[in-house]
Amino acid sequence: MKFGIIREGKTPPDKRVVFSPQELLIFKNTYPTASFKVETSPIRIFKDEEYQELGFEVSEDLTDCDVLFGVKEVPIDKLIPNKTYFFFSHTIKKQKYNKKLLQTCLQKNIRLIDHETLVDEHGARLIGFGRYAGIVGAYNAFRAFGIKYELFNLKKAEQLNSQKELLQSLNRNYIPPLKIVLTGKGKVGFGAKEVLDAMKIKHVSIDQFLKQEFDESVYVHIDVEDYYRKLDGTKGNFEDFKENPMNYESDFEKFAQVADIFIAGHFYKDGSPKILTQQMLNSAKNNIKVVADISCDIDGPIDCTLRASTIAEPIYGYYPRENKEVPVDHPAAVVVMAVDNLPCELPKDASEGFGEMFLEHIIPAFFNNDKDEILKRGTICENGKLTDRFAYLTDFVED
Repeated sequence: MKFGIIREGKTPPDKRVVFSPQELLIFKNTYPTASFKVETSPIRIFKDEEYQELGFEVSEDLTDCDVLFGVKEVPIDKLIPNKTYFFFSHTIKKQKYNKKLLQTCLQKNIRLIDHETLVDEHGARLIGFGRYAGIVGAYNAFRAFGIKYELFNLKKAEQLNSQKELLQSLNRNYIPPLKIVLTGKGKVGFGAKEVLDAMKIKHVSIDQFLKQEFDESVYVHIDVEDYYRKLDGTKGNFEDFKENPMNYESDFEKFAQVADIFIAGHFYKDGSPKILTQQMLNSAKNNIKVVADISCDIDGPIDCTLRASTIAEPIYGYYPRENKEVPVDHPAAVVVMAVDNLPCELPKDASEGFGEMFLEHIIPAFFNNDKDEILKRGTICENGKLTDRFAYLTDFVED
């Protein structure tokens, strides 16, 4: 079987890659029957020469490969018929802007496996860039605070070479005593927590966070049952919330009244109630000054996330009274950071971490007859048809 690493073709360009040169070498040494080819790229964080030095062929032509690995959506005109592709397709929620992409995969007899659909038998994601989204998102939260209050001016994360440099940059500056509320206990939430812990910010309980004053920065890490409450007054939990989000309402306002920074790494699905509303932010009791919405669901649970921001322009101001965007220096503005491709700012670390997970959890399936059905569960379409698991997309692709 021949595996190919494709060149990222989406705009803006993405420097990440599924396998770094070293991880591709581990792949090759672990499975000697496999062969490889790397598509030449002028933007990839690892240069063509780094792959060539380890014995990998670099070429413009990947038509002889069986399986092709990418990160972001592949441009429609670059899709090679009758291949297996891995990439983030952003189609499984019926995203209209990628309808043509999925239709083309069907037309070209492509087996499409989305990184997001690679799950274990319990439905838990096996791979992703969530950890690095959390790391960069937390960094950007402090960067936004420093800009808003003219306290310090951190470099953009994309100007730093590694997570280590990012943490050194944060620890080099004086951070005033702040209260930070962090939502989500998945890979994103724990990625952000890594940064807070590396900054030696004190982790406190919900009760301490809500009731006590501190002369140092503190954070509280909360999940669904802490920022939502059930309408019937009974105790909720994550599994119940996933199945019955309509039975919940926000219980976040008590945090909004004491927190300075909100780092949002929550789970969200269509039909979920709001978490942070315009009314909460417009309240005289609101204390939140910066919202770092790593989850970045537009028209989702965070009302101040009016749009996704970009790596080039990562922050904007939100004026709660009129529910509109304003300049960051507007005196009544809450600063919003809502970059939806945060791991791109740490492409080397993110690529190495992703490849490590891919080697551990996904690649063995190619050589053990997919005994755990990882590839089967992850396949959106093959042989010109949607698979049973993704048959709900039929009306989407036929429309």
